Amino acid sequence: MGRAATKSDMITAATGNFEKLDMIISGLTEEELSTPFDFTADIKKKEAHWGRDKNLRDVLIHLYEWHQLLLNWVKSNKNGENKPFIPEPYNWKTYGNMNVEFWKKHQDTSLDDAKNMLKKSHAEVMELAETFSNEELFSKDIYKWVGGSTLGSYFVSATASHYDWAMKKLKAHKKRCSNM
Repeated sequence: MGRAATKSDMITAATGNFEKLDMIISGLTEEELSTPFDFTADIKKKEAHWGRDKNLRDVLIHLYEWHQLLLNWVKSNKNGENKPFIPEPYNWKTYGNMNVEFWKKHQDTSLDDAKNMLKKSHAEVMELAETFSNEELFSKDIYKWVGGSTLGSYFVSATASHYDWAMKKLKAHKKRCSNM
């Protein structure tokens, strides 16, 4: 399926990818869980996140924190408080630094806590999505605070697309572990 463009497709994709991600996580061996992520040997993996995340907890916390961005952004703007999606002092050019701050913030968070936090935040995002109509999610210019995009595109990015990202990273880690 391509990128969701309707509420129904968005919910199906988010739910389906979350379940697939959960299955991958459930299938990780003790060795895979205890082996730090290391993608330095793969020259194709140049983006900062390949070096940032060292374990499953880091990936789950990244997803959780992006859920929080979405939840806080929608809540604030719906309550009349004009806030950008990316909080100050960051912006779309510097959000990589924000991701590093999320990483630093959660270095003492346990894997179990990260799993629970992600499950809860996923449920909250899905509940929030249900409160909007298809038109509110996927028509432009419904909410001025969304800018030139659609609200639904933010939901897709924070759920299905981000879950895809996480699954790719976990599969790459599994493959690296099996080749050790």
